Amino acid sequence: MPRRSLLRALGAVGAGTMGLALAGCGVPAAYVEPGDRAGRDRSGRERALDFANWPLYVDTDDEDSSKRPTLDAFTERTGISVRYTEEINDNDEFFGKISPALMNHQETGRDLIVVSDWMAARFVRLGWVQEMDRDRQPNVARYLDPQLRHPAFDEGRRHSVPWQSGITGIAYNRAKLGREIRSTEDLWAADLRGKVTLLSGLDESFALLMQGNGVDITGWTADDFHAVCDQVEKLVKQKHIRRFTGNDYIKDLSTGDVLACQAYSGDVIQLQADNPDIEFVVPEEGAELWAESLMIPNLAGHKRNAEALVDHYYRPEVAAELAAWVNYVCPVPAARDVLADSDDEELAALAEDPLIFPDDAMRTRLAIARDITADERRDFAKRWNSIVGL
Repeated sequence: MPRRSLLRALGAVGAGTMGLALAGCGVPAAYVEPGDRAGRDRSGRERALDFANWPLYVDTDDEDSSKRPTLDAFTERTGISVRYTEEINDNDEFFGKISPALMNHQETGRDLIVVSDWMAARFVRLGWVQEMDRDRQPNVARYLDPQLRHPAFDEGRRHSVPWQSGITGIAYNRAKLGREIRSTEDLWAADLRGKVTLLSGLDESFALLMQGNGVDITGWTADDFHAVCDQVEKLVKQKHIRRFTGNDYIKDLSTGDVLACQAYSGDVIQLQADNPDIEFVVPEEGAELWAESLMIPNLAGHKRNAEALVDHYYRPEVAAELAAWVNYVCPVPAARDVLADSDDEELAALAEDPLIFPDDAMRTRLAIARDITADERRDFAKRWNSIVGL
């Protein structure tokens, strides 16, 4: 199952309401001041680190799935061993798992984690992650995609570094539909009634729909949000939208039960391998560029080792190897030249895939949405979840 499609909407309200519930129970504020975030760094005497990631989100050896070539190369080069766990299956579930330690100023047992940027925004707001030392990360400073450098929640990417990126756009079966889809508005055409699905997760779905209405998602407003909700409510009543989905849109699109849907770029690359009639569109009005990012939790015992691993993955040759395996938008554009120079035809072809390395024309239509603030989340999630049936 493609990794990104594991994200579900159920937790979208959970972590957002957690702080409100705690405040109502007399629990001390969860925010951690900058001076209380660093722990005693044992990197010098303990050449190790603990890295928590999502399933299927790092390359594995074709003949031995227990081997992870890019991680093994890091250990061989630096002497730092990596205890790698695939324990993150849902952003909010993981938030709930480690939040008791973070709010009580305790170690989490993890030196490096990967969460979606909308969740990363919460960690930054709460002061639960440490600022990285860019002097120790020359590859990040040099090669990080300029379009991903300045998210609203973490200006300058001081606390976060993209692990992989991707695009939320539209996937459709051109052969069965019999025409092209060029814009989000095309989803509402009469011949698609009952054959369209949208993503159920608030954080995964709203930006593309706003862009379809001509909204600049880098600075959207509450009025923009409620306009989308009004629109979607009407489409639900008209039975135009078949249903709201998590990962199961992949099956619906493959079987033909659905002809067009909101989708993630990385999923579609894998679907196209089995069905070349499946196409992915960045609508004329634009699509959302998102990232899932590496972060170092407070009191991590191996901060310098973690910073070294982050920088390892920003070596173009390492980024190219990872991109060839996971098929998401690579946050290191320089990796494209590495793949293009490969003697392997399949690898060289990936360098020309705009869903891994977006071209300039596509990039002009991509934007990073501002995140939902803590004050907004409860009411927004309540309304959205009532529409999608969560």
